[in-house]
Amino acid sequence: MRRNLTADDRDDVEINLSPMIDMVFILLIFFIVTTVFVEETGVEVNKPEAAAAIQLEKNSILLAVTSDNKVIYGGRDIGVSGVAPIVKRLTLQEDIPVIIQADEGASHGVFARVYGEAKQAGAKSINFSTKR
Repeated sequence: MRRNLTADDRDDVEINLSPMIDMVFILLIFFIVTTVFVEETGVEVNKPEAAAAIQLEKNSILLAVTSDNKVIYGGRDIGVSGVAPIVKRLTLQEDIPVIIQADEGASHGVFARVYGEAKQAGAKSINFSTKR
């Protein structure tokens, strides 16, 4: 036998939104944790122009050579001697490309030494950043 609901019975019906809110927060945390963040070098460099360029992947090691020939990684001056330990440590787990952002006023010799240090540290892919 079917029972008809009266107006008083319908007021007692309630939808619990707590599990849905919990699920949304868990998804938000998951996406924040799995997002790849690009670590900038911390300095602004005036990049030289290039005739041809390719887009590189986001997960990379960014090194900057400023116009006064300082080598910067993560906002800190690491010098040319600090390139090899950083590249070696970061490329142990996976083959991450190295991108050198050299200011157009930087010395070619400093750029070449940074390139050589990264190569000796085991970097398989070394690129330099330019304006397109």
